[in-house]
Amino acid sequence: MTVIEGQQTDLGAEWTEVGDRRIPADYGRPARAHGAVRRVVGVTEMPYGVVVVRGEDRVKYVDNVVSNDVPTEDGEGAYALLLDPQGGVELDMYVYNAGEQLLLFVPPGEAESLADEWREKVFIQDVEIEAATDEFAVFGVHGPKATEKIASVLNGGGTPEGHLSFVRGRMAEVGVTVIRTDAPTGEEGFEVVCTTGTTVNETGEERENAELVFDTLLTQGLNAAPFGRRTWESLTLEAGTPLFETELRGRIPNVVGLRNGVDFEKGCFVGQEVVSRVENRGQPSQRLVGLRPEAVPERGAAVFRGDEAVGEVTRAVESPTVESPVAFGVVDYDVGGDSDADLSVRVGGEEVPADLAALPFVEGSDRSARLPEY
Repeated sequence: MTVIEGQQTDLGAEWTEVGDRRIPADYGRPARAHGAVRRVVGVTEMPYGVVVVRGEDRVKYVDNVVSNDVPTEDGEGAYALLLDPQGGVELDMYVYNAGEQLLLFVPPGEAESLADEWREKVFIQDVEIEAATDEFAVFGVHGPKATEKIASVLNGGGTPEGHLSFVRGRMAEVGVTVIRTDAPTGEEGFEVVCTTGTTVNETGEERENAELVFDTLLTQGLNAAPFGRRTWESLTLEAGTPLFETELRGRIPNVVGLRNGVDFEKGCFVGQEVVSRVENRGQPSQRLVGLRPEAVPERGAAVFRGDEAVGEVTRAVESPTVESPVAFGVVDYDVGGDSDADLSVRVGGEEVPADLAALPFVEGSDRSARLPEY
């Protein structure tokens, strides 16, 4: 459940379920909120699951099982994957070194099972693993004015400069950590993290930390528009950012071009043999592409080249920025070029024309680090 349901309801939130979290789908006008993020700045609740790893061997333990190098210095973060033996993505996550502990932000609903699984594999290492989703609130701040927004409300620290680096400070008397994101929306982005609990504000009133931070992000300094999950999905699709739920789960990183999630030179980790073999072969069997269909297909809709099925749609929206349908599709690697001018997708039982499109669909104030590369 959202940590600030009453506040969200007062803003007109309509609800959806993501993993085990009930969060705002939108606030009644998702296209308008989308435009606010593209032009100025917006704020959204991020429904991560949170896992905390402590102990002397915390960095070594996590580094041994994920696909990317775990940061060793306080204030640094990395994007990494947990792969199965066949190289498929089981989870994606952000790993932050917060001094005496690592904070892992994982997809909604996945923290408990991940913590349980990892605890069973601890033998002589000095490691403590805890699912701590309920202890944290995380808010995303995205848009070309996001840096200005954070600077106007953060006390005791400057805005972090590098992607996935973070600083500590205060907002409305609440201690916060501010992370510069890797631009999943294609815009400047930050995530503001606070612990749940209460703080006495300047007037002596006791309020929830999350409520104070969310209210500050919306109304103090440069005003920001609230946005929900539907807008998140349209923004990330326009930016060319594959998401765990729709593009990543079960697929090997090479297929979705997720080069920032894997260190191909790293030592042994689960699934490494498969992703390395595909890398050395030169190309995977499929790839993730942008499509411009004439109508919005459903997830899983077939992609055709002539009469031959060559892939499927993973996500599609009516783009508020492009003002036409856009989609992600996983297709055979050789799809492309002039010979594939007859691509189509199935919509409502009929095939409608679709063109391959360069990613991202929209160039914003920053580029997504997950933009597919082959």
